[in-house]
Amino acid sequence: MAGFCVFCEIIAHREPAEIFYEDENAIVFRNRLKWAPVMLLAAPKKHLTQSELWSDMDAVGRAATLVGEEQCPNGFRLISNFGYDGMQSQNHAHVHILGGHFLGEYA
Repeated sequence: MAGFCVFCEIIAHREPAEIFYEDENAIVFRNRLKWAPVMLLAAPKKHLTQSELWSDMDAVGRAATLVGEEQCPNGFRLISNFGYDGMQSQNHAHVHILGGHFLGEYA
C-alpha cells in the first residue's frame, strides 16, 4: 500500500475511532459523516480495493450484518461506493451501515 490511509491507521489503533466490532479480519466503526442516525463503516483489516472486497465479502459481510442487526433492530441498509463517480472517498474497501430511522424509498 502506498501513501497514508486513515482506515489502516484506525485498524492499527493509531487514529481514534468508536469501534463496535473487531476480529482478526474485519472492523466496524462509527463514520464521522452523519447521513443517518446510525452510520457505521465495516472494513477488512487488510487494505483492499472495493472490487477485491466484493469478490469475497465473508468476514466483512458477517461483521456488517451482525452490527447492523444489533444497532438497527428495525432494519438497515448496506451501501458501498465504487470510484469517483460512485463518490468513493477512501481507497480502503468498506461498506456503509445506515439505519436508526426509516430510510425512505430508493432514488
